[in-house]
Amino acid sequence: MTPIVIIPARLAARRLPGKPLADIGGLPMIVRVLRQAMRAGVGEVAVAAGDAEIVQAVRDAGGRAVLTEPGLASGSDRVLAALGELDPDGRCDVVVNLQGDMPFVEPAVLTACLGVLAAEADCDIATAIAPEASPADRADPAVVKAVVSLAPGDPRGRALYFTRSVLYGAGPVWKHVGVYAFRRQALERFCLAPPSPLERREQLEQLRALELGLSIWAAVVDETPISVDTPADLEAARAFARGRP
Repeated sequence: MTPIVIIPARLAARRLPGKPLADIGGLPMIVRVLRQAMRAGVGEVAVAAGDAEIVQAVRDAGGRAVLTEPGLASGSDRVLAALGELDPDGRCDVVVNLQGDMPFVEPAVLTACLGVLAAEADCDIATAIAPEASPADRADPAVVKAVVSLAPGDPRGRALYFTRSVLYGAGPVWKHVGVYAFRRQALERFCLAPPSPLERREQLEQLRALELGLSIWAAVVDETPISVDTPADLEAARAFARGRP
């Protein structure tokens, strides 16, 4: 495989406007995400930016960024738009969509997703799941739960559904980690399709892929990375940065 990692980012976040440029321990958040992705060493890394200010911040830090149309509907659309400029000849056959709001994502999350694509020939999209942090996660609609065909001890399994709803019954509840490794053709097919009924109902774009018949597999990782969506999340990320060596 020849992967490329693309990080979509825009300033107009509803709950935390300007968050890609929010300072976390002396660095803009988008730069922290970029550097974590580069640590994975899996291929070229770039930012698909919806705003010139993000492009400038990335370039000032020595990274690569592409300015995309600000009004694109989703991060996946932004990734595909940037891919056309970054790799017009189609050399990269795998595209990792890494959200720009996970400043401390472990490189192992990226390599785990790519490992699934390498191991499972019928996998169109690989993602990651982590164990629930507490029983409260089960009833929290902000926590996306993954329903995965996964035997005890298996490092990966096929995803059957994703939901914000409560999951009942015995057994672990898996939290979805928003990192996707697409085979290039799957990304193109996904972005060309309109939002699907289940996607609109749950507000989860990965359900569009399942409704299209694309196969999603999930790799098990140790924990969910810190994700910054609200001012409280930002303060938690800053506190985490202060505690790091």
